[in-house]
Amino acid sequence: FLARSPQMADTFKFELVSPERLLVSAEVEQVLVPGSEGDFTMLARHAPLLTSLRPGLLEIVSSGTARRRYFVRGGFAEVGPQGLTVLAETAIDLVELEAETLNQAIKDAEEDIADAKDERVRDRAKTQLDHLRQVQATLSL
Repeated sequence: FLARSPQMADTFKFELVSPERLLVSAEVEQVLVPGSEGDFTMLARHAPLLTSLRPGLLEIVSSGTARRRYFVRGGFAEVGPQGLTVLAETAIDLVELEAETLNQAIKDAEEDIADAKDERVRDRAKTQLDHLRQVQATLSL
């Protein structure tokens, strides 16, 4: 039996992809994923898994760096021999998100709904407002 020191932690390949771009591609120690059936922590050599995502916080832990957190919504996570890939409809780095900014975006979306002349525009604004409120509730901002 060989005891592992913290410096020898196993890593795996992790990618976080949004429709716009690849947000993260790194060797990491663990990722907390908000799966639709419940949160799970992915570690090296995790069993294969495919799950849809629920709105929530995805937390990435890699050696020598602070934890990185993203709000994710929609999409799915796939664990395979190559590691973990998360394809998220929405992924927002929490470093970039401030309560003030979020509150203003909610106000703007509410005004867009009130001002909408056409049903399609109103529906799009309602979807955006719903998304922003989910972010706010998840982060308790």
